[in-house]
Amino acid sequence: MEGGESSAQIIKNVPSVLKADIWTHYGFYELKGKNELDKSHAVCKVCHTKIKYLGGNTTNLRNHLSRFHCEKLTPATKKTADPAQRRIDETLSTFPPNSEKAKKITQSVAAFIAKDLRPYSVVENAGFRHLLKTLEPRYKLPSRSHFTENVIPALYNGTKAQVMASMIQAKRVAITCDAWTSVATESYLTVTAHYISEDWQFLSHVLQTRAVYESHTGAHVAELLSRVVEEWQLSDKDVVLVTDNASNMIAAAEFGKFPHVKCFAHTLNLASQRALKVATLSRLLGRVRRISTFFHRSTTANHYLKEKQKCLGLKNHKLITDVATRWNSAYDMVERFLEQQPAICATLLSPEVRKGQSDLCTLNETDVSNAEDAVSALKPMKDATTLMSEESNPTVSLIAPINAQLFQDMTGTIGDSPMIHAIKNAIKTDLLKRYNSEAEKKILHTASALDPRFKGLPFLTVEERLEVYRGVTEEAASLENERTLRRTEVTEAPEVTGTLEEETPDGPSAPKRKASSSSLLVSLLGRSFTDTEGTAEPKTPYASAEEEMERYCKASSLPLTEDPLNWWRVHEITFPLLSRVSKRYLCIPGTSVSAERVFSTAGDVVTAKRSTLKPEHVDQLVFLQKNLQIPKC
Repeated sequence: MEGGESSAQIIKNVPSVLKADIWTHYGFYELKGKNELDKSHAVCKVCHTKIKYLGGNTTNLRNHLSRFHCEKLTPATKKTADPAQRRIDETLSTFPPNSEKAKKITQSVAAFIAKDLRPYSVVENAGFRHLLKTLEPRYKLPSRSHFTENVIPALYNGTKAQVMASMIQAKRVAITCDAWTSVATESYLTVTAHYISEDWQFLSHVLQTRAVYESHTGAHVAELLSRVVEEWQLSDKDVVLVTDNASNMIAAAEFGKFPHVKCFAHTLNLASQRALKVATLSRLLGRVRRISTFFHRSTTANHYLKEKQKCLGLKNHKLITDVATRWNSAYDMVERFLEQQPAICATLLSPEVRKGQSDLCTLNETDVSNAEDAVSALKPMKDATTLMSEESNPTVSLIAPINAQLFQDMTGTIGDSPMIHAIKNAIKTDLLKRYNSEAEKKILHTASALDPRFKGLPFLTVEERLEVYRGVTEEAASLENERTLRRTEVTEAPEVTGTLEEETPDGPSAPKRKASSSSLLVSLLGRSFTDTEGTAEPKTPYASAEEEMERYCKASSLPLTEDPLNWWRVHEITFPLLSRVSKRYLCIPGTSVSAERVFSTAGDVVTAKRSTLKPEHVDQLVFLQKNLQIPKC
């Protein structure tokens, strides 16, 4: 910045090409002796100060005006963004649909729909669209039909390929199935698969959910299951079928020639339901159910019950009404009733609740005693049902020992009350009708023998135990024979004719190698220092399996709290033949609970507002919800 020049010099207006509003306060001097403007310096029209002007940059001019002549600044002369000029983020267009970023977001939205059971219409919801717009303004959310027809099916196909690639390594696959009806009164059959991976992990997958329009006869169910085996390439997996005790499912196993195991949880339910029909217990359940229903319907009674619970130091739990079809809901109702009995009696006897309910009375001492007896007698059944409902560990090996223990627990003793005696007799009579086929008993006993927790088989006679061990040994030897035969077929090469000196298509053959020092040593001293063990006749597969079984039986049993699959993972090298048989049996689930649990998932998919979902979309969404793996956040 330079001081003002002689006032005799005239400040010329800037050329018209300089359109910035700041030039209203600046001009240029003329070069001396020339009819040209001196554009190296701009001159302030207020104080005649010369300011160095760098062509196109008006920052210095604005700073001078702001420091010395701020009163000259007007909104018109302040530096503002040109409204015609777009911001940088606005100049960037939306992501192309085929860009990696857009594809990744679209896949995440599809995973959100599938894993969280959201309707396809969520992509049309204003709140969801606003959320995505805030997170990534450049992303354009595809339409609902695009997700329905393209994204979700592609995600389904990719996940299906991963499941099939995982199952192809399994030694054996067990499937469970069960039928259910949607809110749209459409019948579906869900099939799940279970197997043990190479690293001894117990894995389960929902394979498919198919609409069934025919009657659920054994022949139709068998045909559907056969299509499942073919579609999922399980023909060589010696598939075992686990279902409930329904006659059509038993017939389906016979038609399809599947090894069959009946669901133990369903068996326990049938036996317990028979016990609930004992006359004394049935009347008791009616009284408890009536009182529990009263507290559910009366807001006043429910309020006073909470107050009594606080006074007596009881947990603030609601009473249960056994509206479910499973027997354990009745058990839970009676157990919760006994827990809250003091608060219930105090509430029912209070005048505020008693008013208008003269016909409602609490349980007497005999009723309470009978309720306690019922809970005590049914406790083993409840524990067994809870244990068998697990999915993360093998459960088929539990059926035989638990069933034997329940027989023992349900045998009457001298001190049993009449109600306990009746309950035990009803349960034992029903259990005696189950698991009587030789094929089914063979599967259950073999699985227990291969579980290191129960390998002693104390619930069998000595003859039965030896027969089970013999069967395991024979199966292990048979598998080894098949493995050896396949390995021979693969490695056996056709006989090569001609001399070693013949040329190959790639050139002359390699020269013969000189004999190694080790082979020369064998040639010289082999007759005198023969390894008798190395030249002994190799053991037959049956002899090797028999030896493994003998060592396996002598090994210490695994504690009940330990994982049998982890034991086999550690001892697979020690028992190579038996470990292969173990994978074939311990992969079988003891219940069809996994298929039944799909009902609740499907209930969230096929809701009243989504009752028009096509069966193929139901299949895709249920499959993805159960099988799609997403990173944990």
